Amino acid sequence: MDTFRHLQQPTGRKVWVQGREYLFFGGTAYLGLLVDPDYIEIYKNGIHRYGLNNGTSRSNNVQLAIYEEVESHLAKRFGMEQCLVLSSGYLAAQLCIQQLKRLGQVLYAPGAHPALWDGEASVPKSAFSSWAGETVGYINRSPHDSFVIVTNTFDNLTPAVHDFSPFDHIAEDKQIYFLLDDSHGIGVQAAYNFAVNPDRLRGHKREVVVVASLAKGMGTDAGAIFCSQEMASLFRNSPIFSGASPSSPASLYALIAGEWVYRRQVERLQQNISRLQVLLGAGFTSIPAFPVFTVGKVGAFDDFLQQNILISSFPYPSAKDPTINRIVLSALHQQEDIERLGAVASAIR
Repeated sequence: MDTFRHLQQPTGRKVWVQGREYLFFGGTAYLGLLVDPDYIEIYKNGIHRYGLNNGTSRSNNVQLAIYEEVESHLAKRFGMEQCLVLSSGYLAAQLCIQQLKRLGQVLYAPGAHPALWDGEASVPKSAFSSWAGETVGYINRSPHDSFVIVTNTFDNLTPAVHDFSPFDHIAEDKQIYFLLDDSHGIGVQAAYNFAVNPDRLRGHKREVVVVASLAKGMGTDAGAIFCSQEMASLFRNSPIFSGASPSSPASLYALIAGEWVYRRQVERLQQNISRLQVLLGAGFTSIPAFPVFTVGKVGAFDDFLQQNILISSFPYPSAKDPTINRIVLSALHQQEDIERLGAVASAIR
């Protein structure tokens, strides 16, 4: 495993180590923007326009227009009232939890990403479905009247879809803030959607905040918060937002100007997912339109590696957790790559 920890190249469609070529089916660059020639050219244009970086905070009296432009663009792109952009998904998540924990009791769902934790958070190990039912019962019986429900939009590791319907049964007099991490879903399963429709959870005394790292499918080293006007005012007043250095302006320029590349890559990714789903049978777990396929067989990493295929294999979220073996598709993969993967997978499952 250590052989692959010191690469000197992009993790695109293939990697080369010690003179050996491997097809790469790992990582989180689902749309392959990190090596897309068209997207790189747009990024270069952004560098020529704005320079390499911008270290001034959002509270500075001199500002680049690109930051408000990209926030407006993303809000419209994903159908939300407001968007705030920070330099990473982790920072965006921490801003949200630090502000929202003041508004109600925080309840973590199983698998909630560590970026959402407030210190050493108590994250349950139960199944999401049973936790959701128990949480609704707890809220309805509680003397408290305000709660913050913190969860991923879906389980990207297994992967598995989360059923949010139990929350329909929360008493109407309870104030609920949903904080949803969609880092692995935003714009991947569909070009302009989150993995969960926020309208599904909105309502009287219900606020929905979606936070996401844009470094996964959207290929941008930044984090974004999508929310209502009221919540945006709360978040903008945070010293985390006003005091932190922002993302590279060139990367945000590419996020706007490269939207046509993004749409093309989403289409290619979805085609690749459909191809592989036809080829894989028992022994692999997946959900519709998501490019991750969990491998059930113990030792599958070595089996694939012997066939010059490198898949994702590491314990998560901590080094003490079980190793998860996953095949991760990207828009970069070609039909022959997927056919090769399918043939090897059929032999080892």
